[in-house]
Amino acid sequence: MSMVSVRYIVDDVGASVAFYTTHLGFRLLTSALPAFADVARGDLRLLLSGPTSSGGRTLPDGRRPAPGGWNRIHLIVEDLTSEVERLQRAGLSFRSEIVTGPGGSQIVLDDPSGNPIELFQPVAR
Repeated sequence: MSMVSVRYIVDDVGASVAFYTTHLGFRLLTSALPAFADVARGDLRLLLSGPTSSGGRTLPDGRRPAPGGWNRIHLIVEDLTSEVERLQRAGLSFRSEIVTGPGGSQIVLDDPSGNPIELFQPVAR
């Protein structure tokens, strides 16, 4: 499989790089602080675009890209409860409690700019 890229609009590129590399196992690929950086985890490349990046520029209709929403990256974890406990000890907060469905369990947390990340533990088969 080739690498898949997702762009997140962020308020502070440096804080976002630190968040993803420190807490979620990403590695820094390139840095053009304060405007842009990209990080990777496996085959996922996350483009972190700050307000001064080309991805953060005002659109022709006057709208400005902004962080947040509910579309999100989905990271598979082996032990969701342990991951949640580890991240809570690091001072991170979550949008919800762990939710369990037929395919597994999930929880959503925010990066420093309010972009959601879903941690997911599939049902053991």
